[in-house]
Amino acid sequence: MTPEAVIETLKTLVEPDKVRVDAESLNNWGKDWTKHFEPAPLAVVFPRTVEQVQALVRFANEQKLALVPSGGRTGLSAAAVAANGEIVVSFDYMNQILDFNEFDRSVVCQPGVVTAQLQQFAEDKGLYYPVDFASAGSSQIGGNIGTNAGGIKVIRYGMTRNWVAGLKVVTGTGELLELNKDLIKNATGYDLRQLFIGAEGTLGFVVEATMRLERAPRNLTAMVLGTPDFDSIMPVLHAFQGKLDLTAFEFFSDKAMAKVLGRGDVPAPFETDCPFYALLEFEAISEDIATQALETFEHCVEQGWVLDGVMSQSEQQLQNLWKLREFISETIAHWTPYKNDISVTVGQVPAFLHDIDSIVGEHYPDFEIVWFGHIGDGNLHLNILKPEALPKDDFFARCATVNKWVFEIVQKYNGSISAEHGVGMTKRDYLTYSRSEAEIAVMKSIKAVFDPNGIMNPGKIFAV
Repeated sequence: MTPEAVIETLKTLVEPDKVRVDAESLNNWGKDWTKHFEPAPLAVVFPRTVEQVQALVRFANEQKLALVPSGGRTGLSAAAVAANGEIVVSFDYMNQILDFNEFDRSVVCQPGVVTAQLQQFAEDKGLYYPVDFASAGSSQIGGNIGTNAGGIKVIRYGMTRNWVAGLKVVTGTGELLELNKDLIKNATGYDLRQLFIGAEGTLGFVVEATMRLERAPRNLTAMVLGTPDFDSIMPVLHAFQGKLDLTAFEFFSDKAMAKVLGRGDVPAPFETDCPFYALLEFEAISEDIATQALETFEHCVEQGWVLDGVMSQSEQQLQNLWKLREFISETIAHWTPYKNDISVTVGQVPAFLHDIDSIVGEHYPDFEIVWFGHIGDGNLHLNILKPEALPKDDFFARCATVNKWVFEIVQKYNGSISAEHGVGMTKRDYLTYSRSEAEIAVMKSIKAVFDPNGIMNPGKIFAV
């Protein structure tokens, strides 16, 4: 079938105006936040119903056409990039909250529901959806499930998979499966729902998700603490975890802080300049808890682990302290950063960071390194900023060499080459650093069951 005939058929499977082939649309919906690959899809389709998704997948099977799912396109691993003439399936029009169960505290969502939309819905019901990150205003639930998104509250609430009660998915053959049926307890064999969480659309497309909600946190309070070195952050974490139930524990370097403060719209938390900073959050539901936090801060100062600090006294100050952390990714985007999203067990973090920092600094002294991440769950974000005069392709080629060294260190610590951003295309060639050959073989066998013709997001996680 010619490309022109394919496009005409697509118009019969969804509404004619829900197929786009203009250059602007192909570029916009054919990429995510990564800048490593140029988008080159054949077309972008916008289904409105589950039946339309099934029809698209069945047609793609018949014609051996590759499909790429598209949500908010905020991913950082090129999992939503269509670079080889694929058909992009955008869920922008499947964006409704379909049902709410107050007894189960659950919400039935279409995949195009934006994360912040679900968070606001939960808040309106006096509840809370705790999976949160800087891209919450544009990321979509289907994409969050596809990458098992984490974010800033994992230390308390866990990853996206902790909040998925049930799924409806369209497999690579066009079959509709209803997985787990929203049950809390279900001991009837394999939990196929968990296979689709984090699968990046390679097994099938999520077309409906039931998400669990939590009680709303009360009087959230944040502290930003400056430390003399990175090694001091871990005893600070241990000290506060021993006294408080933390909802978050983040860190960032002085370079990350400087980039954010340079924007001019966030005030410095205090005057003391420090090499590293920790941001922690907790529920100050009583004066005793607030007092315990201040006493723990004073203990950390006495031990030499903390040089200075501040605790939020208002909602506005809480938001400003969080902006110091949440604005980092957006701010450094100007420098076309090469990103690594890596993790080890929490206790190994200091040695792990030192090993990586030293090898990158030794071999690439002209590269500026920005560190930040979710230190409370062992997840570090290594960002190498592109020098202004260095062409993008040359920069990425040099960073590919860095990757090998970084991932060798990850392997030494039995860590993950992708803690929360997925594998996509940017990490697929390095999968063996975190997964054994036997594991990868099993994963490929699972894909073959759900997607026998290999049409579902091919080239992601595994090379074609």
